[in-house]
Amino acid sequence: MSSQFLSSEEYDERAHQLYNEGNYDEALSTLREGLTIYPNAVELHVGVGYARLARDEFAWARRSFEEALILDPDHEDALAGLGETLLKFGQPAAAMKAFRRILELGYQDDVELMLQVGRALFRDGLMDEAKEFFAVALQQAPDHVEAVAMVGYAEHRLGHDEAAIATLRRVLQLDAEFSEARIYLANLLYDRAEYEAALYHFERTTPEDHWDELGIWRLIELRKSTYRLVDGDPSLKAWDDRLSELAAEQDDIDEMLGEIEQAASAAAEQEVRGQLELFGALLADLGEQRQPVSHAVVGRDGSEYDGTWDEIVEQMRQRSTASWKSALEFMQSEARRGFSVTGRLISTADAESFIRGSADAGLLRIVR
Repeated sequence: MSSQFLSSEEYDERAHQLYNEGNYDEALSTLREGLTIYPNAVELHVGVGYARLARDEFAWARRSFEEALILDPDHEDALAGLGETLLKFGQPAAAMKAFRRILELGYQDDVELMLQVGRALFRDGLMDEAKEFFAVALQQAPDHVEAVAMVGYAEHRLGHDEAAIATLRRVLQLDAEFSEARIYLANLLYDRAEYEAALYHFERTTPEDHWDELGIWRLIELRKSTYRLVDGDPSLKAWDDRLSELAAEQDDIDEMLGEIEQAASAAAEQEVRGQLELFGALLADLGEQRQPVSHAVVGRDGSEYDGTWDEIVEQMRQRSTASWKSALEFMQSEARRGFSVTGRLISTADAESFIRGSADAGLLRIVR
């Protein structure tokens, strides 16, 4: 059937399927085609917003969500998308206003929406606010495994390790196969020198459950010391093989990051020009704020860093186990590690991009 006979709902459904497959370009193309026929279709504007957001085109995403809200000021998905975009622009107060409007409209029973908002706040380092929305989700579904797990992760990020451990143990009571929570718990226990308990949980995971080298190194170390194993022991082969796989994947990530940064540089001028035309006034306001200022950042382990973006990266490098590396090499290695843990690319073009990207990935929190 020719696409001209599709309804706006069918365009939205097609785009949604493409989006779920990670095909954001085709999803965007489908939505834009639909909007040429149905310019007032709110769902299509919302879909464009999320497709743009997935492509890190934040200014364009913001415009689409705002256009959707002009058509329907109380559209919950548009409010959630606008809130996520405002966080990208460093406007947490405005973002929280959009998020709280969702609660005022009575969408507390939409568990997935509450988790979406909570995850956005979590990635931005707003742990107390994130916990609030995770708690709302749990009020509706007390045994929702992901919601319980997210509460545990937030508790850890807030420095409440006892509570985090108890929460993550509850996750495993609900779903013993939730490997992400089990690995997180094992690492928490290891950090507290509770090695026997850490090994118990590490040994209940498979090599394929791990997407970060840290947990595997710790498991191997604990097995060697507990069972008096030597290097090359057959029982460690599967874990050694997984380490090799992850190292190879990191080599591929190096190449991919290089290609992406090269492509981004080539397209930067055109993209910036378009976004300046769209949000000239907004960027002018932001430009006034780009005077040299001091920032504050808190790492996952609670370490605090103050200064300019470059100074903060230098402090992080000096405190790391890779202090011998250059600042660029340090950012690149941390970006690779972050990708293996979160699946999110972190720019190493400059210190500010690196820190903001790390915050978006949930690896640190920008306080100021």
